[in-house]
Amino acid sequence: MATTTLSETAMRSTLHNASSRAALPLHDMPRGRTTQNEPANSDTNPSHTTVPEGGYGWVALFACSVITWWFTGTTYSWGVIQSALVEQGLSQASTLSFVGSLTVSFVAILAIANAGIVTTIGARNSGLIGVSLLGLGGLLGSFATHNLVVPAQYFQRKRGLANGLVYASGGLGGAAISLIMEKLVRSLGPPWTFRVISILTLATGLPASWLIQERLPPTRRKKYVDWSLFTSLRFDLLFAAGVIATFPLFVPPFFLPMYCQSLGLAPSIGAAMVATFNASSAIGRIGFGLLCDHLGALNVLFTALLLSGPFSDSLALLVVFAIWNGAANGGFFAVMPTVVGSVFGSQKVPLVMGMVVMGWAGGYLMGGPIAGYLLAANGGEGGGVEAYRPAMYYAGSLSIGAAVLVAFMRLSIDGRLLRKV
Repeated sequence: MATTTLSETAMRSTLHNASSRAALPLHDMPRGRTTQNEPANSDTNPSHTTVPEGGYGWVALFACSVITWWFTGTTYSWGVIQSALVEQGLSQASTLSFVGSLTVSFVAILAIANAGIVTTIGARNSGLIGVSLLGLGGLLGSFATHNLVVPAQYFQRKRGLANGLVYASGGLGGAAISLIMEKLVRSLGPPWTFRVISILTLATGLPASWLIQERLPPTRRKKYVDWSLFTSLRFDLLFAAGVIATFPLFVPPFFLPMYCQSLGLAPSIGAAMVATFNASSAIGRIGFGLLCDHLGALNVLFTALLLSGPFSDSLALLVVFAIWNGAANGGFFAVMPTVVGSVFGSQKVPLVMGMVVMGWAGGYLMGGPIAGYLLAANGGEGGGVEAYRPAMYYAGSLSIGAAVLVAFMRLSIDGRLLRKV
């Protein structure tokens, strides 16, 4: 699993609204017929029949990829800075991981509010505001992520490619930024590392935001919360699974650098592990999304949650862990909107995902700090490998718990194990 930001949510929402008829939803809707969850004829809507399949869309795609590079990349590279600050004695890992969690937690806390802001002021203006805040502080950088609905307005047949490129940029950004941060920390120190990353974010993110141009006018929603969804067992299970699954999300990228040092490895190895994790996340965001078409979204989500597990105490197995856990991390965010679209209907994806993501705020904010508290209670950063095991078991058990909820939801829909669901 990894950080779904609202960029993925919004991107997937638009994708589902236009192309969900490519596959039958779970309620086996016959082709040519409609339900309450599906527009009468989305394929004949002028906004879809006149899609340019590129053109300025490639510029918008590049611009959104730049923003995703910095927002997702800097969040997932926090472990490098955290390790350096712990080494300098600034504070404990539990406190510093809380600081690192603040940025992404606001993505969830402000999920519904930001949707209204973007539809009011537009993607370009929200992007400019978000990148400015990200560069200056980062706490409210979630404004920058909603504008990533724009590429889907320019592509229909190539939406999968456009979607994948924007998603992958976040993981690739995390891989590159973690390595850059490690070099900057060692040569300039943490304060100047923050300054350099902020300057680069503003220097590239602001021009990229200005390049964003919507092809279609923003559509205002009539409601952003539907409390009646909580009367649905399927929604309750999916909501609870998401709440639980987000607690272990940032444990690997936040603590891998420190864990590597506890094994006697150089700080550069820790940064390389975070880079491997993030690069695998980029692959997972694309690969797991494609697997949904062949194996079913709920089956793939269950698999992604099961692939999260404890760290290893050898370098070779640690590399394997970084690869599979990073891929599963990215896959979680790529698959979740697909699950929502297949279970609740494509028209409800924005509404349901907004509510689901709001539920992730607690895990985003406290998942890393809880692991830090467990580390401190069992010997701290200098306690060797054994001090990290409770945090490993905490993260792994929560992922398994979330997988159990998804399995129960999947079996409630179709009890046949080999069925594509």
